[in-house]
Amino acid sequence: MAKIVRIQYNTAGKLYDFTVGKFILSQGDKVIVETERGKTIGTVVAGPMEVEESLLPEGVKQVQRLAEPTDLAAAAANHAKEKEAHKFCLARIKERGMDMKLVRVEYLFDGSKAIFYFTADGRVDFRELVKDLAHAFHTRIEMRQIGVRDESKMVGGIGICGRELCCSSYLREFEPVSVKMAKEQNLALNPSKISGQCGRLLCCLSYEYDTYCSLKKGLPKCGKRVQCGCADGEVVKVNVLQQTVTVKNADDTLVTLKGDEIAPENISDRPKKQPQQQKGEAQGNDPKSKAAREKQQRRERRPVDVKERKKEKP
Repeated sequence: MAKIVRIQYNTAGKLYDFTVGKFILSQGDKVIVETERGKTIGTVVAGPMEVEESLLPEGVKQVQRLAEPTDLAAAAANHAKEKEAHKFCLARIKERGMDMKLVRVEYLFDGSKAIFYFTADGRVDFRELVKDLAHAFHTRIEMRQIGVRDESKMVGGIGICGRELCCSSYLREFEPVSVKMAKEQNLALNPSKISGQCGRLLCCLSYEYDTYCSLKKGLPKCGKRVQCGCADGEVVKVNVLQQTVTVKNADDTLVTLKGDEIAPENISDRPKKQPQQQKGEAQGNDPKSKAAREKQQRRERRPVDVKERKKEKP
């Protein structure tokens, strides 16, 4: 058996598994670990947990040591460098008139590289900008283009609900969100109401989507016909959370029924009108066709002239 802990590098960031080794760790401890980008400082989020060695993730590494005060001081110094680099880079972008938006600057723990995160509508030629940054900070420079959802995760903010953004507080990975989720929850399809700070659909639309789908399974949809007790008409309203439906009878009275009172055999489709009947009703209601019929009737009632009779003869 091996003991592992789950570590994050940033708040609401991805979790990575590391073996504990000889250290005694608990949640909240700061540790130094080796990653693909070199040494970095991380925070223990979960564990330690015992796992069979055969089930360990491939290539899992071991925690090197607990973070010391000098490590925390180095991380604070890197944070100060990030602010300075961010300010300098913004000035260079403005001077060169580049069509890009700088989001964040990140220094690796050992200071060997500075990563500049930015957003842009298309490709950006930042070769001259990289030369300016490398000359100013004497370290390796990496320019990384990100999406608008990643930008909101890094910047943070307050959502329309009044709470901190999900992506910057606890949501570790983005899940696909569709307009169908808003429709199932009977939300107004107003872009300003169902879009987040990033301009994309709200992540929280997916939280209750499965619940709404399961609750709707036993309820008839709007437009269905229900024959149950004193109700015999068309469903005009469905309340998913209260599990009730409102039925409009033939005499325009409204009856509210609970979903468990309606058996599947009491639900049927609304009777459809015949195509010829629909066509006849449409023509009868069309003012143009009505005027044409009246004109034809007037022509039939008027007296026929002798000259017109001669014209009609072959």
